[in-house]
Amino acid sequence: PKARAMAAARMGRLRANGCALFVCDVQEKFRGLIHHMPAVIETTSRMVRAANVLDLPVFVTEQYPKALGHTVPEIAKDLGQAEVFSKTMFSMCTPELETAFAAKGGIGQVLLCGIETHVCVYQTCLDLVEKHNVEVHLCVDGVSSQREVDRSTALRRLSQLPGVFFCTSEMATFELVGDAKHPKFKQISSLAKETRPEQLSAL
Repeated sequence: PKARAMAAARMGRLRANGCALFVCDVQEKFRGLIHHMPAVIETTSRMVRAANVLDLPVFVTEQYPKALGHTVPEIAKDLGQAEVFSKTMFSMCTPELETAFAAKGGIGQVLLCGIETHVCVYQTCLDLVEKHNVEVHLCVDGVSSQREVDRSTALRRLSQLPGVFFCTSEMATFELVGDAKHPKFKQISSLAKETRPEQLSAL
């Protein structure tokens, strides 16, 4: 069993037990600026609702909300008791979030959505892997930047990092469920069937 667990860790197999969702800076000010922002919003909204179904903890940040606004309402309406952390640093891993993250205990995997891929998302990946030894599962259909070249370059750079795994939102949620007999399968399947805007490319 121990050898199997180690192999699963190397492969990046998602487990609902010990997994959290990070939502990075999906704020109102960026609505008209980010490449394919409707796809980012829809994917992130669906991931938040999936996290709620699967009882995954959700961590949310807002970059300097005084100037950039708060999390878009399409996502905020489903956040429930999730704490939202204001920040000025680019990484989501602020001292306040790190304290809340540590208090949850036992989280070894993070699903990550948000913006911008080449700045805040990228630096969050670095911090989670390097400082916290946490696997990052990056939902490529839920991350973007203002310019496509920045997004694609960041994704190529992240693809080289050990401990960062690329997935899509649907890929991740069905992996977390694992079986059509899972008690939450129908709810997750229903989310997967929702109509989506034009999607982002993988790289």
